[in-house]
Amino acid sequence: MCGICGAWGGSTHNKASIARMAGRLQSRGPDANGHWNDSELNLALAHQRLAVLDLSPAGHQPMQSPCGRFVLVFNGEIYNHRTLRAELEAEGGGFEWRGHSDTETLLAGLRHWGIDEALQRLNGMFAFALWDRQERCLILARDRMGEKPLYYGHAGGTFLFGSELKALTAHPSWQGQIDRNALAAFMRDGNVPAPRSIYQGIHKLLPAHYVVVSEGGQRIGKPTCYWDLGGIAAKGSDSFLDANTLIDQLDHRLHEAVGLRMEADVPLGAFLSGGYDSSAIVAHMQVQSSRPVKTFSIGFTEADFNEAEHAAAVAKHLGTDHTELTVTPEAAMGVIPNLPTIYDEPFADSSQIPTYLVSQLARSQVTVSLSGDGGDELFAGYNRHVMAPKLWRQIHRLPRPMRQAAAASLALALRANFLTSSARIPQLGEKLEKLRDALLANDGMDFYRRLRAAWPNPDALVRGADDLGSMAGGSSTSSDALSLREQMILADMQNYLPDDILTKVDRASMAVSLEARVPMLDHHLVEFAWRVPDQFKVRDGQGKWLLRQMLYRYVPKELLDRPKAGFAVPVGEWLRGPLRDWAESLLSEDRLRREGFLNPTLVRRCWNAHLTGRRHGHAQIWNVLMFQAWLEENRQGQRIQ
Repeated sequence: MCGICGAWGGSTHNKASIARMAGRLQSRGPDANGHWNDSELNLALAHQRLAVLDLSPAGHQPMQSPCGRFVLVFNGEIYNHRTLRAELEAEGGGFEWRGHSDTETLLAGLRHWGIDEALQRLNGMFAFALWDRQERCLILARDRMGEKPLYYGHAGGTFLFGSELKALTAHPSWQGQIDRNALAAFMRDGNVPAPRSIYQGIHKLLPAHYVVVSEGGQRIGKPTCYWDLGGIAAKGSDSFLDANTLIDQLDHRLHEAVGLRMEADVPLGAFLSGGYDSSAIVAHMQVQSSRPVKTFSIGFTEADFNEAEHAAAVAKHLGTDHTELTVTPEAAMGVIPNLPTIYDEPFADSSQIPTYLVSQLARSQVTVSLSGDGGDELFAGYNRHVMAPKLWRQIHRLPRPMRQAAAASLALALRANFLTSSARIPQLGEKLEKLRDALLANDGMDFYRRLRAAWPNPDALVRGADDLGSMAGGSSTSSDALSLREQMILADMQNYLPDDILTKVDRASMAVSLEARVPMLDHHLVEFAWRVPDQFKVRDGQGKWLLRQMLYRYVPKELLDRPKAGFAVPVGEWLRGPLRDWAESLLSEDRLRREGFLNPTLVRRCWNAHLTGRRHGHAQIWNVLMFQAWLEENRQGQRIQ
């Protein structure tokens, strides 16, 4: 795992400016750094290395091809690099290997096969930039599922790219203007959806795409998709497959995916929450390891948020070398001041806090950790995947006036706390508030988006937002081709997974120089999951049926079956207590009016409703606070004009 960045055209890129860009990425790669530049072309590339494979200098970057035509900076891992190297040797070409790094294999593959064929052959997580001296173009590419980030765009006439925005903002040409439509989308979703970023003119490269930059960095081509997830979904499932065959196939494919991700020349372990996904990963690690796998979990002193005992029970059954840390509220809240630096564009998934803490714990013993992320998206694991299609089937039959009346009645009940004052369902009030808005949906996917939205009308909250429709997100596949559940899962894979889940994991782990690998997102496993019929994903009102049946081969049901809890912290309670003064300083009406981004009246109304208990849950106000904290940090660093 590493950090990459570069600049082309515009102002002269001296060693100090490119070193400053790379230095912002040091936590992504603390082991070594390298720079390459062509003063004639005014092109510079830089790399920060976290050494995981081939720890020798033979793996250092930027890496130049023996012929001198290509220069590569690469972030990530190519898990099938040994197979690719064997294929390259079998096809000839006189390769003289300097070491055994996957970077060298990737560079040779790009040179031998070209960008299109090479990308088809790769199995990995990656973001890279390849300079082609002959064609005088720079090619940027990103992995299929979006595990590794890549930002790019123009600033002051200079083309810039980097693993994180903080690298771009360090360049002397940087001119940061907030994109108000992107800000409105953030308030709605809790993240800035690709391909936009929080800054005008700066983009995220979409997963499974590459883009060609030419003409001295002044021309950015249209991104090319090399793996079509929507097309894979539209092909449909294999209805002739039986349950036992599917369980066997999943077992085999996950075993292979985990095995590929266990190669490392440094210590390796895994996150373990005791849920289905992480338990499945650790089970397959342990059967392929000759020694106890190092596993890591955190617990909280608040009983409603503590899953540590479940993780410990699974670890004991599997025989892992388990480390558990109980986190106090003070320690968890201590992470919050660092969030605007860790997540260098606004990001408001509050599980960012425990994700950072468990990454920090793992890094104390290992350099690489496997994660169970992706299982919910592959196998319909979120509650909304099960409940939303059922609800919509009932709701859309009702005349719109009746739905409007039901929404109004639900609003009255929520204001009076009739439904939530004694409820024991986590975040029930927040879920009911979303349902109230979703009752007014126009179609199934509109219903889904309303259920997910924190602020249902963010263009009223963000001053100057005028084109939120261009950032609607979601699947572009025809509704005729997929069921509502399949459309929801596809939208999650294309948007929520890369823009929220994988962003959270990447930034939290890289902040402590830990490489996180996600076996569930092996593209062969993703393609397999789309061939699994719906009845093997959702059964008896519960998702992940197929994954659970496979996992029961390794871990007893009684250790696993319990209500889905998520990876949460009691942010709502903290905001009414120890975090109240911090929040008040960021949400003052004078401050909001002076900054000019948010409607002070709406923000204060939301904040007061939260303090008095009239608003249930914390998502709306947490989104506002994460933007305000980010704005404060970046204005102080002069990264926003």
